[in-house]
Amino acid sequence: MPGGRLTQEDRQKIADGLAKGLTYTEIAGALDRPISTVTREVGRNGGPSGYRAAQAQRATQGRARRGKPTPPPPARVDDRLAPGRDPQAVHDLEEKFTGIMVATGLPRMTARVLTCLYVTDSGSLTAAELVQRLQVSPASISKAVGELEQQELIRRERDPRRRRDRYVIDADAWFRGWTASARQNMLLADFAREGSQVLGDTTPAGTRLQDIGQFFGHVGQAMIEAAEQWRHDYATRQPPKP
Repeated sequence: MPGGRLTQEDRQKIADGLAKGLTYTEIAGALDRPISTVTREVGRNGGPSGYRAAQAQRATQGRARRGKPTPPPPARVDDRLAPGRDPQAVHDLEEKFTGIMVATGLPRMTARVLTCLYVTDSGSLTAAELVQRLQVSPASISKAVGELEQQELIRRERDPRRRRDRYVIDADAWFRGWTASARQNMLLADFAREGSQVLGDTTPAGTRLQDIGQFFGHVGQAMIEAAEQWRHDYATRQPPKP
């Protein structure tokens, strides 16, 4: 059929025509095909002197099996610059947020990644999107998200459509991070109490560790209770699911 895909028989006729010294126009006329079809077929399969019908058929079948490459997903709009937002004000907000996070003890790059996730409406970005937004190396992003995951300030989700991970910030992020910190305080309290027994709780060093254990035990328990209270209050404020 004119305009359809070339068959193996068509390719053999092209090879025979080339062997006879026919022009592309003559070969195309015999096949009832556009000249462009013949020239493209010959050009991509060895040229006039190297064209072989069987090889051209196998090459075409191989390309069909591989299929067309999957087009890249559409670029995500940088929602930090959404209509109605002042870019300079957003930039200043990011700098202030990053500075506060650095003051709490986060490395600057880790703080920048956390800030980027917070000021993104979706609350989730891939590593590639973080690299693009922050203009840093993939290794820097990998290290930063590893630290944030360890502190439970972000979570990782698999995006099956794009076969890559997304890093997510959600309403429970600070709850998880806070309770993780509370657990660390409780571990330190247990260690200090054990150390006090080893050193002798009536000795100056033992008494010091005993005081430390009591302090961190109290603080850790208060943190856990406060976080649980927040979660209960937050849940009661949410609209019922349909």
